[in-house]
Amino acid sequence: MDEQLKNLQIRKIKAEDAFDISNIQAAITKSPATIDFRQIIEEQVRKDEDASVVAEIGGKVVGYMISYIVFGGFGLEKSAWIATLGVHPKFMGQGIGKRLAEEILEVYRTKGINDIFTSVRWDSVDLLSFFKTLGFDRSSFINLRKELDS
Repeated sequence: MDEQLKNLQIRKIKAEDAFDISNIQAAITKSPATIDFRQIIEEQVRKDEDASVVAEIGGKVVGYMISYIVFGGFGLEKSAWIATLGVHPKFMGQGIGKRLAEEILEVYRTKGINDIFTSVRWDSVDLLSFFKTLGFDRSSFINLRKELDS
């Protein structure tokens, strides 16, 4: 195991993590982050029942996973959704994403939530593979989209 990973800490997300998360997103996409992570994270911090976490090495945020609980709807019982995740490219392939997911899955397991969902683009082969290794499979849902005229 890489010496740095021995110091890996997974912790609950905090409002002040927004800047680091935006930087990770920008490093992954190679363009400025267009998502307002500050607003998203402030909302997550207020919702104690949701599980959103970051991975830190030496006090520096190197990965994140944001999820939330859905209380019914569309024939589902209470379930959880992994909305977004990212690991800084310098730290990819070292098991950090898996550790983040394991933490979130355990939180929901202890809350009695049995169904965890996420949505992945069909051409995101790496992300599909990542979720497959965690035991995710296709669900009975089909994502629908409608673009509104401006």
